[in-house]
Amino acid sequence: MSDEEEKEGFSFSIGGFDISGWMLAVALPVLSGIGGGAWYVFDLQSRFIAVEENIAVVLDVASRVQTLEQAAADSDLRGLSPRLSELSTQMNTILENQRQLLDLRQRVDQSTVITDQLSGNLDRYDTEIEDLWRAIDALDQPLR
Repeated sequence: MSDEEEKEGFSFSIGGFDISGWMLAVALPVLSGIGGGAWYVFDLQSRFIAVEENIAVVLDVASRVQTLEQAAADSDLRGLSPRLSELSTQMNTILENQRQLLDLRQRVDQSTVITDQLSGNLDRYDTEIEDLWRAIDALDQPLR
């Protein structure tokens, strides 16, 4: 080996170009930086596209909220509170009346049971009174 070859260091040839070690040492970080920059630009562009798609969804939600607000304003929700209060009062009145009707129903059932018992007792008393009248009639006319 000559002194010139030792000083030159590492070199190789590609397509007729002689590439030395210092060129490779400079080109490798530069190419790596360019590749990293290209990847960063691609990733940044993908994120911007995703953000634009999400903004469309957010804007759609905003229009839906405006539609709901308009519907709420149109349906007069402020006037709904007194109506609900009145309806609540009416429902409480209905529930109280229903309780009273259930109590009356229980009393009617109890009176039906008592009436049935009295009816049985009255039938027995009628039979006994009829028997007593027959006995009095028989005493009044002993020879008949």
